[in-house]
Amino acid sequence: MQALRNRTALERVARAASSLCRPGLCTQSQRYFQTGSTLLSDGATTSFGYKNVRVEEKQNMVLEVFKAVAGNYDVMNDVMSAGLHRIWKDHLVYNMLRPGPGTKHLDVAGGTGDVAFRVLEAIRRAERGSITPAQQPHVTVCDINEAMLKVGKERADKANIPERLLTFVEGNAEHLPFEDSCMDSYTISFGLRNVTHTDAALRDALRVLKPGGRFLCMEFSQVRTPVLREVYDQYSFHMIPLMGQLIANDRDSYQYLVESIRKFPEQEVLADMMREAGFANVEYTNIIDGVVSIHSGYKL
Repeated sequence: MQALRNRTALERVARAASSLCRPGLCTQSQRYFQTGSTLLSDGATTSFGYKNVRVEEKQNMVLEVFKAVAGNYDVMNDVMSAGLHRIWKDHLVYNMLRPGPGTKHLDVAGGTGDVAFRVLEAIRRAERGSITPAQQPHVTVCDINEAMLKVGKERADKANIPERLLTFVEGNAEHLPFEDSCMDSYTISFGLRNVTHTDAALRDALRVLKPGGRFLCMEFSQVRTPVLREVYDQYSFHMIPLMGQLIANDRDSYQYLVESIRKFPEQEVLADMMREAGFANVEYTNIIDGVVSIHSGYKL
């Protein structure tokens, strides 16, 4: 029944899409270079999509967005990316992170467990036999949203993954509830743009990493080629909110998700922010011309 409902929703999307006029539907998105909160006459503000909101309001507003989409989050990711987000996450974990036996890994803003399960599988493949107690790995998922964590916990229970291997912790990326220098690696996928203070989250990521530890951020970013950028904007601003309405009955949340991508720092700006936070050997890789970008850095 669920598959039938999803197929029906997709057919509705396709019919609606055919009625859209392709050329000139939206102007080219503004390029935004994030340097922190803006000080206006009524106090410090920050972006919530294309809206300016008070800094202290953004966290709760983002919480409400992900509370609303939690139940359909993975389905919508499949639909919005045509399943490509699975390939991107595989690349992030299996080709870039490549965790080994005994790895203590932190996945932030990963409440549904998508990346965490891959990290555990990568470690299992690397073990190739019995391990000593000192090589016992552990993955921690930290997310500020209880509803997203609930989805991840349910998935872990169904997969019979014990807590000695995987735990879920509610916490803020800007003030992680972990000791200094306790993690071998840190990932954050499609979550950094939802943090109120990006610079604070980067500094705390550095704090919890052990010397030599690696930080990896996968995020929707800025498309480099003008023609592809225009096509991507057309799709993002019209199709993604529409799919949110038809599949999740929530247009506004997905409108925010699209706008938040455009307000996130460009690739070079984020790389500079990582360096300013203290990361070394910072580099990034664009996927599909910048639709997605993976930033990497190390704690020396």
